[in-house]
Amino acid sequence: MALAFEDSQSSQTDPGGMLWIPGRTFTMGSDDHYPEEAPAHPVRVDGFWIDEIPVTNRRFMEFVTATGHVTMAEKTPLAEDYPGAQPEMLRAGSLLFVQPKGVNGPDIRQWWTFKFGATWRRPLGGISDLRGKLDHPVVHVAWSDAKAYADWAGLDLPTEAEWELAARGGLDGAEFAWGSELTPDGRLMANTWQGVFPTKTTKPKGHERTSAVRSFPPNGYGLYDMIGNVWEWTSDYWTTRHPEPAQKSCCIPSNPRGGAADQSYDANQPKIRIARRVLKGGSHLCAPNYCRRYRPAARHAEPEDTSTSHVGFRCIKRAAS
Repeated sequence: MALAFEDSQSSQTDPGGMLWIPGRTFTMGSDDHYPEEAPAHPVRVDGFWIDEIPVTNRRFMEFVTATGHVTMAEKTPLAEDYPGAQPEMLRAGSLLFVQPKGVNGPDIRQWWTFKFGATWRRPLGGISDLRGKLDHPVVHVAWSDAKAYADWAGLDLPTEAEWELAARGGLDGAEFAWGSELTPDGRLMANTWQGVFPTKTTKPKGHERTSAVRSFPPNGYGLYDMIGNVWEWTSDYWTTRHPEPAQKSCCIPSNPRGGAADQSYDANQPKIRIARRVLKGGSHLCAPNYCRRYRPAARHAEPEDTSTSHVGFRCIKRAAS
């Protein structure tokens, strides 16, 4: 049930390839799943334009061609940024999911590997390329790469609140972006893991990873791939919980911008001072038995300098910008 009114359609010119999300008050977060999603609380967000689809390899290639941008995964890490790192690990590359035949415990290093040479151009490293994947979401992009693209395009990255409002598609309080069931009438609504993660997938060979944009139904706002396929960067710094709900309607947060940089560091790695940002939407690796984050309320922390084979982004344009 919606908490308040929606704004009317923006009078500004459509930026192209974007859809208008009416401003409204909605319930952000959830009290029913992972602790970092709580507490559910009302927030007010002004209307904005958002990309209909995540940024694709085709669009990112246009950006790189125009600017010469070199992504984080293509740069050799500096030793002073990673105290204690072995010299042989200070090479360009990115994190790649590799399906194991079996696992022993929850250690994610059994299915994640740092692949030297893995970049947005070569998503599997080695001699892999983008043939047949130009309309897939770009991956192996760190936060700074996504922000550089947004700046070039005259756009911005969404806040967590903006992203979540858009992902809900007008359904306030619904479990999923399309309603209350993960697979209504047995229909797959997003590119998520099919089978038992990480060892068994029932997807056809060649379809285990990202899918072309628009391969699954849009949400109520007409947006594709807000859930599954790839996680998406937001501009917000990570916090371990949402703020407590306002006690009075007059004090509902308006256009919240998340936490502060100095609160976003990983306390388990005190020597590495890399701020973390909020990821939203889940990916093709989310499964009922692992990482049930294929929901609008779900969120995840990601260091700004990290790129992986299942994280991408999309951009927004605020009405006043």
